[in-house]
Amino acid sequence: MAWSVAGVVFVAVALGGVVVWQNTFDLDEENVTISQGGHTLEGVLAKPKGNGPHGLVVFVHGDGPTNATHDDGYRPIWESFAKAGYASLSWHKPGVAGAPGDWLAQSMDDRADETAAAIAWARARTDIDGRRVGLWGASQGGWVMPKVAARTRISFVIGVSPAINWLRQGRYNLLSELREKGASPAEVDREVAKSDTIRRLLAEHADHRRYIATVGTEGAMSEARWGFVSRNNTSDVTADLPALRGIPVLLILPDHDVNVDVADTEAGYRRELDASGALTVKHYENATHDLVKKNLEDSETKITLVALFAPRSLFADGYLADQRNFLRNIEPASAATSQ
Repeated sequence: MAWSVAGVVFVAVALGGVVVWQNTFDLDEENVTISQGGHTLEGVLAKPKGNGPHGLVVFVHGDGPTNATHDDGYRPIWESFAKAGYASLSWHKPGVAGAPGDWLAQSMDDRADETAAAIAWARARTDIDGRRVGLWGASQGGWVMPKVAARTRISFVIGVSPAINWLRQGRYNLLSELREKGASPAEVDREVAKSDTIRRLLAEHADHRRYIATVGTEGAMSEARWGFVSRNNTSDVTADLPALRGIPVLLILPDHDVNVDVADTEAGYRRELDASGALTVKHYENATHDLVKKNLEDSETKITLVALFAPRSLFADGYLADQRNFLRNIEPASAATSQ
């Protein structure tokens, strides 16, 4: 019996050691507070080992109350970027993890302003090479990044499954989720009709009280969320994409994205950016909206075990390596255009 207990303890300790080892990343992380241009942001600067100066990837989150590490999901990406000589800068969305503000009170322009302010802060540091500063943005971040490029010089953009048009993306997402769960035609008709009602209310600039009176309380948005959607539902990146012309852009598109119509995204980016010759498009098989392997995302047990014991293996094959190689080929901007 004693030997059995000892064996269990040994295995538990050994497994715990593996978890710690696999979740220790080759980075120097610094908690930072960014006060710039009226913005106060709290986040993390994750740097390669050594003094630098390093290039910098500035992270632009997707939708939702995201913290600086995306619940540790960013760390394998940061480590991969560090191998290419790049630091990563990410912050808690306003109001998340004790940070000041409220992300639901923001517009896409507000998000672009805070990102440009963070870049100005980073360029003032001696450990950051201001000629090699670019953006990484996922999903909703795709509406923000071209606006940032119109405000300040950036050297590159990595877009992970961004959408083109807010309302078109929402309809695609609704139909995809209904299809995934095997909804009946009657259910589809019912949900589309409800969606059409919400679109009408948004177009009429209805307040939250009228929204609730019209659609009811079941599954309804909070007043803050309704305000956020009301403020941003006309977003369409088409008019902003020309700000990225001539800038190296890596567009990353998964094959199992129920959130974003990646065919629509690719067509929009190619239409606006292909002539500049700086667009690279990469498609990934067995990949969901977050570029996690679909077979893992479909199983709570599998994804939990992989996150614990092999977090770098969560992502679609080639996803980390392709971004790292893209960064290695970025040419520094001239000193005159780095600010």
